Amino acid sequence: MTQQFWKYGWVMVILVFSVQLCSQHAPHVTEESENASFAANQVYSSPALPTTLTFAGEPVPLQIPDVAERLDRELLINSYFHSNTLLALKRMQRYMPEIERLLRENDVPEDFIYLALAESLFGQVTSPAGASGFWQLMSDTAKGYGMMVNEEVDERFHVQKATLAACRYLKSAKAKFGSWTNAAASYNRGMGGLERALKQQGVSSYYDLYLNDETSRYMFRILALKEILGNPKSYGFDLNQDHGYAPLPSRQMIINTTIPDLPKFALEQGTNYKTLRLYNPWIKSYSLTVPPGKEFVLELPVEM
Repeated sequence: MTQQFWKYGWVMVILVFSVQLCSQHAPHVTEESENASFAANQVYSSPALPTTLTFAGEPVPLQIPDVAERLDRELLINSYFHSNTLLALKRMQRYMPEIERLLRENDVPEDFIYLALAESLFGQVTSPAGASGFWQLMSDTAKGYGMMVNEEVDERFHVQKATLAACRYLKSAKAKFGSWTNAAASYNRGMGGLERALKQQGVSSYYDLYLNDETSRYMFRILALKEILGNPKSYGFDLNQDHGYAPLPSRQMIINTTIPDLPKFALEQGTNYKTLRLYNPWIKSYSLTVPPGKEFVLELPVEM
């Protein structure tokens, strides 16, 4: 043990001496020089505010200082939120044509597609409060528009039906408040909440309201997404068309009788349960009960 100790002890002394000698001749790197090197490879800039901007044909009053600054904040956040912005651009290729068509057919301005993106980024998600789908509808709201929400089916995840329900809400809000901007704000605040705020503060425009942080930022997030996603190259996003998500070719099948075993049904149709759920995200169970007088339209992959 003693011989081994001295043997390895001398080795350690030599190693320590070598390290000290090297450190004496190594170039001294200071924190300042490291930061300078890092900064030389980083370029950050603030995107310029657009000179004019509209939402649903209505002008945004950028001459009001706090309006300009609130938009500037959301432009900064979203233009540097690279992963989310790229994901939105990818998903837009799949879903934007259909949603734009439904908005046009229901006389709702196409700018409202950016409201859906602000709500969900075109993801079939559920919020902590229980709002679900692209348009983040609450269960009671969806049922009020005739949509089915139960253990087997949740039509808030049906893109077409949820979009139509959102159109109905927005048109009612526009009729109530007189502007599409106020209608959009009420989508976050609720019609009752926005109406109370307008009356309490004696104003008629969202841009003149003092609101809680969430609703105060809401319209400006929509506006920022419209500006960035509508002009991606101006903000440094150059997504190759081939990198986006193309629409999924599908065929429709009308279902008017209960399907007790959806995995078995899917296999009989030449697909599987996973694909059936991907094409029909409103399905929530392994069975599909069809109430009397009701029918469902299933989207199935096109046979290749």
